[in-house]
Amino acid sequence: MDNLETQSNLETAESKSETRLIMNKVEEGRNGQSDTVEMNLDEGEDTSYCGSCISTVIFIFSAILIVFTLPFSLCVCVKMVQEYERAVIFRLGRVKRGGPVGPGLFFIVPCMDQIMVTDLRTVSFDVPPQEILTKDSVTVAVDAVVYYRISSPLSAVCNVADFAKSTKLLASTTLRTVLGTKNLAEILSDRETIATHLLDLLDTATDPWGVKVERVEVKDVRLPQNLQRAMAAEAEATREARAKVISAEGEQKASRALKEASDIISQSPAALQLRYLQTLSNIAAEKNSTIIFPLPIELLTHFGMGKK
Repeated sequence: MDNLETQSNLETAESKSETRLIMNKVEEGRNGQSDTVEMNLDEGEDTSYCGSCISTVIFIFSAILIVFTLPFSLCVCVKMVQEYERAVIFRLGRVKRGGPVGPGLFFIVPCMDQIMVTDLRTVSFDVPPQEILTKDSVTVAVDAVVYYRISSPLSAVCNVADFAKSTKLLASTTLRTVLGTKNLAEILSDRETIATHLLDLLDTATDPWGVKVERVEVKDVRLPQNLQRAMAAEAEATREARAKVISAEGEQKASRALKEASDIISQSPAALQLRYLQTLSNIAAEKNSTIIFPLPIELLTHFGMGKK
C-alpha cells in the first residue's frame, strides 16, 4: 500500500510539473516571448526514454542502409541549397540543432530527416482591388503592391502554415481597415502617408512569422463613373469661374490704361491726329484695300486752308 501511495504521489507531482511547464509556455507565447520554445526546438533531441531508444534504432538502421548502398546513397543523403535559400531540417519531427543550414551542400539522414527550403529573396505580390467605403461615404476600389522577404526561415516554417498566403490576406484586410478611416481627398492626395502607415502595420504583424515587409505602394484608386463625371463637372465649373474672374480683372486693368492714355492724349490736340495716322498705317500694312478714313477739319488749318 505504501508503494502504491508513493507511486501515485510521484505521478501527481509529475503531472503538476508538466501542467506548470505547459502553462508557462502558453503565457510566454501570449506575451510574445518565444525564446524558450526556440531553444527547445533547437535541441532536436527527444527527452523521453522511449523516444531516445526509437531514434537510436532508426539512426543505426539508416547508417547501415547508407553504408551498404554506397555510393548510390549519396544522391539521397547529400542535398544542396542555393545562395539565396536556407533549409530547415526536421529530425524525427523536431528541428535539428543548429537551426537553418545553407548555402551549399549538407548531409541528411534518410528515414529521419525532412527538409523545408525557404527563399530569402524579395517577393512582390499585388493586392486585389478592394471595394472600400471611405469615411465620407464614397465607394472606391483601391489596389496596392507589397514587397516582402523572409528574415527568419525557422519562424517562417514553424510559426505559420503558409506565410505567403497569410501575408497576402493580412495585406488585403489591413488595406481595407486603414482606408476605411480616410476621406476621399486624403486617399487621393496622401498616398505616401497611407503607404507608410500600411508598412508599419504589416511589418509589426508579420514579424512573428519571420517575414520582413520592405515596401508598400498604393497603385490605383478607381472611382465610380458618376462620381468621375460629377468631379469633372465641378472642376470645369471652377475653371470657368476662374477664367471669368481673370478676364474681368484684365478688362479692368485695360480700361484704367485707356483712361490714362486718353488723359495724356487730351492734353495735346496733335497727339490725337497722330494716333489716327498710326491706326491708318497699321490697317494699310495688313490688307491692300480701299479705306475711308475721317479727316478732321482742324487738321486742314495747319496747311493754310482755313485762311482762305
